[in-house]
Amino acid sequence: MFVPETYGLALLLMILCMTCWGSWANTFKLAGKVRFELFYWDYALGVFLMAVILALTLGSWHGGQDAFFNNLTQATGSRIALAMAAGAIFNVANILLVGAIAIAGMAVAFPVSIGAALVIGTLLTYAVDRTGNPAMLFAGVGLAVVAIVADSLAYKELSEGKVQVTKRGLRISIISGILMGSWSPLTAASMAGGTGQLTPFTSTVVFAFAVLVSTVFFNIYFMQKPLIGEPVSFEGYLQGRPSWHALGIAGGFIWTIGTAANLMAGREVGFAVSYAMGQSAPMVAALWGVFVWKEFAGAPSKAKTYLALMFVFYASAIIVIANAF
Repeated sequence: MFVPETYGLALLLMILCMTCWGSWANTFKLAGKVRFELFYWDYALGVFLMAVILALTLGSWHGGQDAFFNNLTQATGSRIALAMAAGAIFNVANILLVGAIAIAGMAVAFPVSIGAALVIGTLLTYAVDRTGNPAMLFAGVGLAVVAIVADSLAYKELSEGKVQVTKRGLRISIISGILMGSWSPLTAASMAGGTGQLTPFTSTVVFAFAVLVSTVFFNIYFMQKPLIGEPVSFEGYLQGRPSWHALGIAGGFIWTIGTAANLMAGREVGFAVSYAMGQSAPMVAALWGVFVWKEFAGAPSKAKTYLALMFVFYASAIIVIANAF
């Protein structure tokens, strides 16, 4: 199994995670006017396929007891259950986050959901794996929360009051954030030292399998009772262009590469440190929005000021969190 044996390599993996988590949604943008519920089938398939590919390559590197199949056969049921619970919880949180963005807009959904996930996830993961300097870690988390607020204010100025905040949108954002912050400690527990522990690659495969299986239940429900818009059917999925099916799978590939990198780095620097760094992904998403999608072209100066502050605070958070190990 491939293991990052130096802090420098672990840091590169955390940066890769942050980049992937902040970039996968571009595939949904590229797919055009496709309903997220339909896109999500291919995304979930891509998540699982890439997890298996990584497990059979890097996860089986040089063989040994930690090689994927060997580790899977010696894993205890409780460890597998933890990783599967993490995958199912992440899945519903991810679906709810997209719904919250559609209902309440980026300016509300992102700071509430991702901010809550960052704080809750880091706290709970640190409780499971007390690796790293807590003062530096939570100082970095605080800076990241400020950056998320600045990001939301930038999008609020950009929308010029077009998005109406509703109690329903706020509620969904809160639920999404609580759930999104709950999967990391479960994966950390599945890999914690002791009998039957999972490797990062085995945990990723089990996690991804749970994402794929739970999509059958969650996505069918949300297709019939969507958070926003009219119900959709499988006919729309079957009639979809090959290009957006490929983009959905690619989105799953990108997200899973980031997650595997997160778990690999966590084994070296601590899962709480790695998770907190990965949750700086909105900075990467904002970079795509500014330089590729031109979301802030012609935006008022106030929006650009908030955006600049967001980059400053995120950069500061990354530096602080990187020194928490």
